[in-house]
Amino acid sequence: MSHHHHDHHDHDHHHHDTESPMSFDEKLLKLLDHWIRHNDDHAENYKTWAEKARENSMGEVASLLEDVADMSQALTQKFAAAAKLVKK
Repeated sequence: MSHHHHDHHDHDHHHHDTESPMSFDEKLLKLLDHWIRHNDDHAENYKTWAEKARENSMGEVASLLEDVADMSQALTQKFAAAAKLVKK
């Protein structure tokens, strides 16, 4: 009985050890960095297609895509601000 309890304790302890190599901060920073990179890639894409839409006489579509590109830049700034706070 006590042996079983001991195993359980070891299991919990071991689980904690496997979690420790990467702290929450590190995980979050990795994610933020990943999100920023992807977001920037998408923003470039939106701008490219906004231009194509304009060339294809889709002015309203182009305007919307340009808005989306601007919003993406705002998102990148928020991600970057978040990363700064995590690094503090």
